[in-house]
Amino acid sequence: MAKIALGCEPVVGSLTPSKKKEYRVTNRLQEGKRPLYAVAFNFIDSRYFNVFATVGGNRVTVYQCLEGGVIAVLQSYIDEDKDESFYTVSWACNIDGAPLLVAGGINGIIRVIDAGNEKIHKSFVGHGDSINEIRTQALKPSLVVSASKDESVRLWNVHTGICILIFAGAGGHRNEVLSVDFHPSDIYRIASCGMDNTVKIWSMKEFWTYVEKSFTWTDLPSKFPTKYVQFPVFIASVHSNYVDCNRWLGDFILSKSVDNEIVLWEPKMKEHSPGEGSADILQKYPVPECDIWFIKFSCDFHYRAAAIGNREGKIFVWDLQSSPPVLIARLSHVQSKSPIRQTAVSFDGSTILSCCEDGTIWRWDVVASS
Repeated sequence: MAKIALGCEPVVGSLTPSKKKEYRVTNRLQEGKRPLYAVAFNFIDSRYFNVFATVGGNRVTVYQCLEGGVIAVLQSYIDEDKDESFYTVSWACNIDGAPLLVAGGINGIIRVIDAGNEKIHKSFVGHGDSINEIRTQALKPSLVVSASKDESVRLWNVHTGICILIFAGAGGHRNEVLSVDFHPSDIYRIASCGMDNTVKIWSMKEFWTYVEKSFTWTDLPSKFPTKYVQFPVFIASVHSNYVDCNRWLGDFILSKSVDNEIVLWEPKMKEHSPGEGSADILQKYPVPECDIWFIKFSCDFHYRAAAIGNREGKIFVWDLQSSPPVLIARLSHVQSKSPIRQTAVSFDGSTILSCCEDGTIWRWDVVASS
């Protein structure tokens, strides 16, 4: 288990906004009565960078951000089970480039929706409990990974419908897995975190032949020799409570718990003893009133900034490229009072969306400096 290195104190950011950027509310939509748990821009396909999806209840909705704050509804998918409650959505694509939406939630079934014809492309059954997060491998966008309450992470091929790998077992999570992310450049590496208060880094390197095999498999997906990855290459106890969001920032990791801050740290592996090593905490980004679980931050395409909401409906936008950390903006509106479950930052960072417990979507746009 990685221990925190002593003698290098993390740099804590100041909550005084730098006034580097100014954002204003340009739209507010009431999508429905049920809470919205996730919102995500499509970073997979440059034709659709201004398209985003939300999930709430048994509905997945696709929108487009247009000029002047306009949000256009493009399509909506309603699950056949009215008791489904989707918690997460991710954009992916088929090997022919067709955009796909991958959603999961309380039922533990992953729905792959063909955004071209609004039909179900595939459904993945395998998780034994609800799904808390789905992420897409940007380098191979027909691979997605899912984090579940069943204490496992699974790797899927959305093209063939195969469950390739299951990250669970002797060295796996000991409680719900809440978040998972692919490394931006090392295609073999993922990070996951959850209710056992740990962040685990896993490697697929020795199982990569199975990943490749999943693209050419012609037999039934159920006959595929799905492999268990039982041991992570690194385990970190950076937080003392649930860890509900983790994202790679290069080789560093940004993670948050329920203690009002995002932490940036470096995993320092020990070469010959997997799972061992130390976590060097580099920076801390304070987020007041962010002490309930299942609040997720998001970044623009180039990871220049991170936006995170809190339980009082405010958004904090942190610069990720500066040390000490700089607060770019603090966004608040008198009518935004509901907990913000997730934000989505547009490709270039000029638009920030938030989806809320009260079923609203808020759009903030950067104000051009005169």
